[in-house]
Amino acid sequence: MKTNSVILLESNSAVLTQLKEAFDESKDFHVLYAGDDGDEGIKEILKLKPDLVIVGMFLKGTDGCGIIRTVKKTWAEAKIVATGVASDTLIERAMGEGAVYYLVKPFSLQTALERIRELVKTQSAVKEPSVAKRAPVTVEEKISEIFISIGIPPHIKGYGYLREGIKMTIERPYVINSVTKELYPSIAKKFQTTASKVERAIRHAIEVAWNRGRIDAINAIFGARIYLGNEKPTNSEFIALVADKLILENMG
Repeated sequence: MKTNSVILLESNSAVLTQLKEAFDESKDFHVLYAGDDGDEGIKEILKLKPDLVIVGMFLKGTDGCGIIRTVKKTWAEAKIVATGVASDTLIERAMGEGAVYYLVKPFSLQTALERIRELVKTQSAVKEPSVAKRAPVTVEEKISEIFISIGIPPHIKGYGYLREGIKMTIERPYVINSVTKELYPSIAKKFQTTASKVERAIRHAIEVAWNRGRIDAINAIFGARIYLGNEKPTNSEFIALVADKLILENMG
């Protein structure tokens, strides 16, 4: 039985057809609506309330960011995945409007389906009945929130490596004292790459955030003026900083 509903909005007819066929052939998704008109898409989303919406950035009528903004105002719980080219500006806009993920084009259908399954699974976990309060967000979500706030875009390789390094440090704090011999090789093994590429990609991700000049946002997240001007942390310092913050939050 197909339990997850999805709405597809995409201006490229070939991509739209491929996505629809992939979901129709899957065992766990059914497509409620597929089209290329943003205004019509908004109506269908708010009427049908699907488990997930996949929206391209450029559509007839209202564009992708406009759809995300409009839908979230009326239906805050909507789970929307944006798709588009690898543009920091587009990614930042889409995530800022409330997209839960950004799929960079071109993408493989298999990769897209796997990531979307993860998102729906996370959504289901969050929506488990709770008497007192909303279920706590996962470590992955907390790390992603921090990355978005300080300007680390999800499409660069360092994003995934850095997130994995922080998770490993939370689980095994001692690895931060051996980044070269243990942490980088462990990340490299998981992603089937080399430790040196992991180190460079993480350094690049941190540089991207710092080059955007969001020092105030960075200091606000950590509750103190940790960095000034051009000061920039090393890979291990940044990983330790985020890991320590999340460990302390979980203890509170």
